[in-house]
Amino acid sequence: MKITPLDIKKQEFKKVLRGYDPIEVDAFLDTLSNEFSELLKQSKELREEYLEMEIQLRDYRQKERDLQQILMQAQETSARSIENSRKEAELIIQEAELKASQIIDHARMDVMRTREELANLRAKKEVLISRLKVLLNSEIEMIRSLEADDEAHGGESAPAPVRESFRIDDVLKKL
Repeated sequence: MKITPLDIKKQEFKKVLRGYDPIEVDAFLDTLSNEFSELLKQSKELREEYLEMEIQLRDYRQKERDLQQILMQAQETSARSIENSRKEAELIIQEAELKASQIIDHARMDVMRTREELANLRAKKEVLISRLKVLLNSEIEMIRSLEADDEAHGGESAPAPVRESFRIDDVLKKL
C-alpha cells in the first residue's frame, strides 16, 4: 500500500486512556507528512532528472555511434585516397618511363641518322678526293706531257715543274 502525505495527515488513532498525547502525535504526523512530501518531491525530481540523463545518455550513445561511423568512413576514405594516390603515382611513373624510353629511342635514332650522314659525308669526301686526285693527276700528266714537248722542242729546264708536282702530291696526300 502506498502512503501519501495526505494519508499521514488524515490518519486517526483510537483514543485510549493513558495513550499518547494527541497534540504531540498530530505534530509528529504533520512533520512526518511534510518530510514525506519533501521526499516524494525529491524522488519525483530525481526520476525526472534520471529520465533526462537517460535521454542524454541515449543521445550521447547515438552521437558516439555516429562519430564511430564517421571515423570509419574517414578511415575508409583515407585508405581509398591513399590507394588512389598510389595508383596515380604508379601511372605517372609509368608514363614518365614510357616518355623516357621514347626520348632514348628518338636519341638513338638521331645518333644512328647522324652516323649514317657522317658515313655518307665521309664517302662523298672520299669520292671527291678520288676525283680530285684523278683530276689533279691528269692535270699533272698533262703538264708533264707539255713539259716533255717543250723539252723536245728545245724549251725550258724541268726542275721547276717537278717542284710543283711535289707540292700537288703533298696536297693530295693531305686530302
